[in-house]
Amino acid sequence: MLELLLCSLLTIVPDYLYRRYAQGKRIGKEITFYSVWFELRWGISACLLLTVSLITLIFYFHPSTTSAALLFRTVPILPETSGRVAEVHVGISDPISKGDLIFKLDSSKQEAALNVAKRKIAEVDAQIISTQADILKAEAQLQEAKSSYQQAKDELDVKTELQRRNPGIVPQRDIEKLQVLADGRQSGIDAAAAAKESATLRVTTLLPAERASAEAALAQAQVELEKTSVKAGVSGRVEQFALRVGDVVNPLMRPAGILIPEDAGQGMLQAGFGQIEAQVLKPGMIAEATCVSKPWTVIPMVVTGVQDYIAAGQFRGGENLIDIQAIVRPGTILVFLEPLYNGGLDSVAPGSSCIVNAYTSNHELLSSNKVGAVRGMALHAVDAVGLVHAMLLRIQALILPFKTLVLGGH
Repeated sequence: MLELLLCSLLTIVPDYLYRRYAQGKRIGKEITFYSVWFELRWGISACLLLTVSLITLIFYFHPSTTSAALLFRTVPILPETSGRVAEVHVGISDPISKGDLIFKLDSSKQEAALNVAKRKIAEVDAQIISTQADILKAEAQLQEAKSSYQQAKDELDVKTELQRRNPGIVPQRDIEKLQVLADGRQSGIDAAAAAKESATLRVTTLLPAERASAEAALAQAQVELEKTSVKAGVSGRVEQFALRVGDVVNPLMRPAGILIPEDAGQGMLQAGFGQIEAQVLKPGMIAEATCVSKPWTVIPMVVTGVQDYIAAGQFRGGENLIDIQAIVRPGTILVFLEPLYNGGLDSVAPGSSCIVNAYTSNHELLSSNKVGAVRGMALHAVDAVGLVHAMLLRIQALILPFKTLVLGGH
């Protein structure tokens, strides 16, 4: 309507003034209700053509959309294991800080496993102490075996020397017995040394490995026990948390609730524009938005990103071919906008629906003096008609509460 009124001032009104003052025709006489079309046909035709052209120019170079919202991320509250709830530390709707305990599952099984792992470590430590005592015992036995061997060896050497100096003075049978006795006591030394080596290896290699395995089992049991305590990964607010003691929670089938992080949806606005405006929408464009949760307010925005892909064209590999006709609704160009000034979206509720206008600006191109006169006038016209769209947005922001509360029946 605003475009039609503007165009009529440039077409129908001059045509009427010409008919009235140049041709002397008067309303109610020569210009009647039935002769309006014939008398003002040039102005009416030019007005319609100019209105259509103006609307096309405005909506193409200054795109608008009502499909905009402050999307925010939610974090499902899920345990890493299934179990029955034993403790609940938050209400249905409560603020929460990072690391705070939300709820706790029954941990009797995990605590028993943790105690078993601790007992295993204590058992290995006791075996280490016992084996160290075995090493001392083996050292004593080795010394005893060496002493016995040395005694037998000395006696053998003495009788062997006597036999060498005076053959026949010592019976050969006695020398053979002493040799067998010395060999036997040498075997005792070897056995004692082997026992000591075995005990040493047990202390230095086997038992430390068993203790490391027991410590790993303890750490695993501790991790399993900690899984029963579900804590907040981020600071935020727990909403619609109806979990109660005795409920069974399954991480695959039944989440416990929803955690909304702090400042969720406060920093960025997402808007979907028509595909025809893909060549116009660029990062850095100035935009404006008005939201349902903050009526009568126009928020200056800036386009920070334009998604390169249209979601309607995505598909998943499967056993069936994709029929393009199955895409009933054409997708939109997803645009990310941020407030031009700090705190622009602070009082807008996350998830709120908004109306967004983006404006094409050719100021830098015009200032560069690299365009001709005709093109420069066209670019000036493109920038100027953005005022019409800005006026339309402010009219929408003005009537939005009445449209929602009165006409919407809420």
